[in-house]
Amino acid sequence: MRRRAAAVVPETAALSLDGMSSEMRSLAVTAIVQAEECAVLRVSGDLDLRTEQAFLAEARSVVSAGHRFLVLDLTALRFCDSRGLSCLLALEWLCRRLEGRLLLASLGVRMLRLLVGTQSLSVFSCYPTVGHALATVPDASRPAWPPVAEDPSEDKDDM
Repeated sequence: MRRRAAAVVPETAALSLDGMSSEMRSLAVTAIVQAEECAVLRVSGDLDLRTEQAFLAEARSVVSAGHRFLVLDLTALRFCDSRGLSCLLALEWLCRRLEGRLLLASLGVRMLRLLVGTQSLSVFSCYPTVGHALATVPDASRPAWPPVAEDPSEDKDDM
């Protein structure tokens, strides 16, 4: 099967939280690359009680758009508590229900400790890099990695 061209999506959903400085308490979910059935999202900041609803809404909208394989790049995730873990478990369930998978990539030491301490490491598919995670996605669903920025000059009409 042919792979569909992946598109770099520069949009970021930055979530500022009530009364707290966005630097101290914030979460950003950035779509890095997506194909027909797979998307890579970078999660930055804190995933906790204050950000869980916004995170779930953003992630669910990506899955609802047909991306049943969801790779979360957790390189920039600073903090995740039990509420954040519940969000990840909910996404895992949703992806599996759609015959896809949630793949966690580039987990930091704190996130690994949380998964080991809660005995939930075996529930998730964890990988050292996004590339390793994408290698487990079926070829027909896998976006190109690393993403290639689109050349703006290609969009201009020939005169």
